[in-house]
Amino acid sequence: MTYEIRQLALGDTGAAAKVMRSSFEERLPTLAGLHTPEEDAGFVRDHMFPASEMWGAFDPDLVGFIAFTDDWIEQFYILPDWQGRGIGKALLEVAKSKCKTLRLWTFQQNVPARQFYERNGFVLVELTNGDTNEHREPDALYEWARR
Repeated sequence: MTYEIRQLALGDTGAAAKVMRSSFEERLPTLAGLHTPEEDAGFVRDHMFPASEMWGAFDPDLVGFIAFTDDWIEQFYILPDWQGRGIGKALLEVAKSKCKTLRLWTFQQNVPARQFYERNGFVLVELTNGDTNEHREPDALYEWARR
């Protein structure tokens, strides 16, 4: 299977919002529905794109993306049908190549994501009861540092 990894352009933000929503709805259905598709698109366009470096995997359409800053992975989604094909690892390597440390939050119930991060060198730093996230769902803070 071949796919292209490239930095996202502003014109890709609608596709990124669709990937985010599709992935979230299928993998975390009990938490889905907090925002409308229009709000998702606005968040990607107005918040993530200007504040983060965004990279995606295309075949030829966008099938996954990562958004990161100097030391945080802000968002990271792969369409469920494309998971397990090396795309997440490839996108994660882009962020690792540009950062000395990375931190991220994921929901505690998202066991496959937690296992993925741990396989890729992230260490659990903290578990919370979810009081500070908009879903009010227990989450987990992970950290990675270049050796």
